[in-house]
Amino acid sequence: MRPPPTPLKFGYGTNGFTHHRLSDVLTVLADLGYDGVALTLDHNHLDPYADDLPRRVSALTRQLGRHGLDVTVETGAPYFLDPWGKHLPTLMSDGSELRIDLLRRALRIAADLGSPTVHLCSGPAPGELPEAEAWKRLAAGVGTVLEAAEKYGVALAFEPEPYMFVDTVERCLELARLVGGHELFGITLDIGHAHCVEERPVLDCVRLAAPILRNVQIEDMRRGVHQHLEFGAGEIDFPPVLAALRELGHRGLVSVEIQGGSLDAPDVARRSIEFLRAAAVQTATAAETPEAAGTSKAAENQSPAAAV
Repeated sequence: MRPPPTPLKFGYGTNGFTHHRLSDVLTVLADLGYDGVALTLDHNHLDPYADDLPRRVSALTRQLGRHGLDVTVETGAPYFLDPWGKHLPTLMSDGSELRIDLLRRALRIAADLGSPTVHLCSGPAPGELPEAEAWKRLAAGVGTVLEAAEKYGVALAFEPEPYMFVDTVERCLELARLVGGHELFGITLDIGHAHCVEERPVLDCVRLAAPILRNVQIEDMRRGVHQHLEFGAGEIDFPPVLAALRELGHRGLVSVEIQGGSLDAPDVARRSIEFLRAAAVQTATAAETPEAAGTSKAAENQSPAAAV
């Protein structure tokens, strides 16, 4: 008999709580019933260059344990390294050693906190750089960071990001190929981003990323508009997405990422977890119905992406 699908674990990104102290963020999320937190390293919540970083990490480890929260570490703060350049420098640009240093620090912090992954994205390629050279530099930079990942036993979870050099799951899989299919290289799939820019349907993106999927970010979005929206304000049908993640046995966090909600962060987080819980119940109920299960299986068999 086939075992039941793995329950999903819901998290929330600290980049949606920019006006809260980190300790208060954890308290709010735990009180709302979240399973974890997606921690963006930045000047506000946890600065990887702080003089007292070991003390802060130790305190955070205790706080996470007290609240029973899982954690994943993210490095997507847009102006953290360059106050003038969004997501600069990149692994493809001048100053790439700064990005490598940040990612190495992030891996050490992740290991200390018990995070299985560190999130990263490509950023934009320099405008004058030929694409082949951009791929070469990016792969070399990721390869260097993977050496640190091996040291700390933490995986890289690379996110395709709209309008960056690596903006689709397919291009992320190309990067995986260029780094030799390294076992510590995986994907962070943002459901809203997939709907925004991918040519293939969101469910096909989930299946395509599945073999190396490490993290999931989730929010609503409209096609072609990179704006993180609350659930129900965009165009995405979420119950089938959650069902696909459950069926694939995804064990990482599914983290809400609504950066623009910081002024109303507790209410946005509350509405988000209520929506996700309701969608998860709807998903589970549909899966337990024989007629629905048969329909789902037939649709899967007809889908060319199901064999990916």
